[in-house]
Amino acid sequence: MKLSEILKENFIIADLSSRDKQGVLTELAKFLEERNAIKSKETLFASLMERESLGSTGIGENVAIPHAKSDETEHIITLFGRSLKGIDFDSLDQKPVHFVCLLIAPSNSTGLHLKALARISRLFKSQSLRETILIAEDADKIYSLLVEEDSKFS
Repeated sequence: MKLSEILKENFIIADLSSRDKQGVLTELAKFLEERNAIKSKETLFASLMERESLGSTGIGENVAIPHAKSDETEHIITLFGRSLKGIDFDSLDQKPVHFVCLLIAPSNSTGLHLKALARISRLFKSQSLRETILIAEDADKIYSLLVEEDSKFS
């Protein structure tokens, strides 16, 4: 599975405005509802917060991968957001989050869901990718950087 298969070019937010976990999850859910990718931002937000209650999806190194399963989708939906100021996300390393990659999977897609999470996690282990995304000028450049880095993996 390639990132370009699950992340649309227009599903990049170059500058998230929220500064905390609940705010950014609300912002991401609203973005998806406005683009008819999901039916209810409230339902998605509740699913994401339920997952967060099990442990923060702020995985460290300024990265968070909030995720949930949903009956509202038949395919994986991915949304990437960058925060220039940083978000308090209760990350494992207590660092602010600058990179949020939201993943929503169909309720019945355990295998694909886990593969997508692993792929995104591996992608963001690259310090040079994180550094170049932070200084990228716009959403198009961010998308290009993500797809280019992902193409290095088989």
